[in-house]
Amino acid sequence: MAKNRPWSESIPVIRYSPRSSCFIICFYFEKHFFLCNIIRSFDTDNKVFKSSIMDIFQANNVVKEFVGHVALSSVSITVKEASVFGLLGPNGAGKTTLIRIINQITAPDSGELFFEGRPIRSEDIYQIGYLPEERGLYKKMKVGEQALYLAQLKGMSKRDALKSLKFWFEKFEIQDWWGKKVEELSKGMAQKVQFITTVIHQPKLLIFDEPFTGFDPINTNLIKNEILELKKNGTTIIFSTHNMSSVEEICDHIALINQSKKILDGQIDQVKEKFKTNTFEVIYRGDTPDLDNHLGSNFKVLEHTASEHQKQMKVQFLNGNSNNELLKILMNQFEIVSFKEIIPSMNDVFIHVVEQNNLEIKL
Repeated sequence: MAKNRPWSESIPVIRYSPRSSCFIICFYFEKHFFLCNIIRSFDTDNKVFKSSIMDIFQANNVVKEFVGHVALSSVSITVKEASVFGLLGPNGAGKTTLIRIINQITAPDSGELFFEGRPIRSEDIYQIGYLPEERGLYKKMKVGEQALYLAQLKGMSKRDALKSLKFWFEKFEIQDWWGKKVEELSKGMAQKVQFITTVIHQPKLLIFDEPFTGFDPINTNLIKNEILELKKNGTTIIFSTHNMSSVEEICDHIALINQSKKILDGQIDQVKEKFKTNTFEVIYRGDTPDLDNHLGSNFKVLEHTASEHQKQMKVQFLNGNSNNELLKILMNQFEIVSFKEIIPSMNDVFIHVVEQNNLEIKL
């Protein structure tokens, strides 16, 4: 088996992003690009690049109430440039209201909104692309005619729109759909078209609300890769979904809203680390007489299963013990096949935090 190349052998790549007016520094390593920094300007006096990854969008203490209902209660989020931000929450939590406020479809009752470090303006809507959960294509219009119309609504010239649409239709291999009416397309086919009309004008901020609904696994992977490609090229994405596995795959940072309030936010890895329970999975071979006595009072066996060839158990640390201490005890008794810490999934975290918050509200 070939050894993984060290980071010192990674390949630096600099790309220019017209939509962000900056250079993006990445490293190409093990077939993946990793964002390193964003160069915004060059200081000719000191001959150095000025770089920063800025907050492209910020909401501070946003409140929105409807008759007899509080939709958002002092919600604050910060979305970093060239990142994927997961906006999460149960149905009715307030996510869609916040998305509508960002899109200036409705206004907050109070609070502040910032775009690229300054108060948001009405013209900023041309720098935002929105793919809603409920799709909105005109069924009787032809696909190409409608895509061209929507691109021009977003400020593109007919010439530029046709050029860009040709690129995307060829990329998605849907050239034959140009003359078809939307009502002739399947749900997944129509969603491909709406994805294109959302990104066509190269906005700085994209908002996707359940973008994978109705897609088969192949097309889900296609759109997922496109989202990651957009991020790599400097676009910022707010991603709202109930599919926590997708959140883990593509999001850098999340905020979780429940019953109108933000109850959790942070980087994905840090959030999962915060809610781990010091539980380890051990696969081993050998007999297990008097296992609890061997482990002592510092460890608790949560689960124990056995097959013909090997056995498995889940062990929890009770008193902040080290991995080495547990391994030392086990290695004196068994042949260890596998030993790993169980890190909670985002699905586990979502359920735990929301249920805990609901209990606190009831008390």
